[in-house]
Amino acid sequence: MGNRLSKIVTRTGDAGTTGLGDGTRVAKDSLRVETIGQVDELNSTIGLLLTEEMPDEIRQALTGIQHDLFDLGGELCIPGMDMISDAQVVRLEDLVEQFNADLAPLKDFILPGGTRAAAIAHVARTVCRRAERQIVHLASTETVSGFARKYLNRLSDLLFVLGRALNSAGGRGDVLWVQGKNRGGE
Repeated sequence: MGNRLSKIVTRTGDAGTTGLGDGTRVAKDSLRVETIGQVDELNSTIGLLLTEEMPDEIRQALTGIQHDLFDLGGELCIPGMDMISDAQVVRLEDLVEQFNADLAPLKDFILPGGTRAAAIAHVARTVCRRAERQIVHLASTETVSGFARKYLNRLSDLLFVLGRALNSAGGRGDVLWVQGKNRGGE
């Protein structure tokens, strides 16, 4: 990854192709480029979440995740490169346990919402799930690290827990789903 962005406007993509990290050019609508874009969107959504007030330990966890997602983007940009490791997946599992420990057990499904930070965490979770589906799709035709898939799967779990933790930190409870609440006529 020795390339540096010294020139932003290159015009090399004007014909609908883009360069991967290994120097090959592919169509901008290729499955690999779409997957890289979904991971980038996830990272940007987490960046938006980080603009909100939150406990320092959540902020530190999310900042670390942004670095991991850049690693993942690099891995996707250089086919065959492995940049996500088992240690990164285990770190997410540990974070899920850490942040979930102080939360009340769930007995019902919850709705995305509560505080603004929690709502953004839920948006990030759905973006993460989409990126995960995209990586699974890419892996059906090209080589993708198993750790990349596991990382996004664990990250979506963590973002769910962080949504709850952010509501708790903001003095709000979970927004519980009430089945058939608006069905009426019964």
